[in-house]
Amino acid sequence: MAIRRILTVDNPADLAILKQVSKDVPAVTDELRALMDDMLETMYDAPGIGLAAVQVGELVNVIVMDLAREGEEPAPRHFVNPKITWESEELFSYEEGCLSVPEVYDAVERPAKVKISYLNYQGEAVEEEAEELFAVCIQHEMDHLKGVLFIDHLSRLKRDRAISKVKKARRAA
Repeated sequence: MAIRRILTVDNPADLAILKQVSKDVPAVTDELRALMDDMLETMYDAPGIGLAAVQVGELVNVIVMDLAREGEEPAPRHFVNPKITWESEELFSYEEGCLSVPEVYDAVERPAKVKISYLNYQGEAVEEEAEELFAVCIQHEMDHLKGVLFIDHLSRLKRDRAISKVKKARRAA
């Protein structure tokens, strides 16, 4: 396993990759499992609760996530070719952050519940319902697979301020 570099919005080359649409993978292979292992190690190191493959420069429909709280046993999840099959009309607002937009947080409104289908780490088909933080996180990460960042849900002014904040923090570091 290896920690990979997370692409960020302050780097124009990174942003160009982050804005691309990822592709489905034909099967869960050992090579894909190695990518997911690297992604989890990268996410834990950052630290974060979710990571899409595009955030480490791989344009494939793969997400890893761990919603275990501090002090709880890790509960890593793997989502290959995830699809939303249903979403509630009820909305839920949550203050989101993103490893590709470090130190920026803002409220985003999304469906409160979604049903998803995906392949797991073993390549088995799974269908389940997500709500609360799980629903927010899976939708946030699935946006990445479509080239959408959480700041794209904000007003242009807030989005521009967020990118400026990340650039300023990078220069200061």
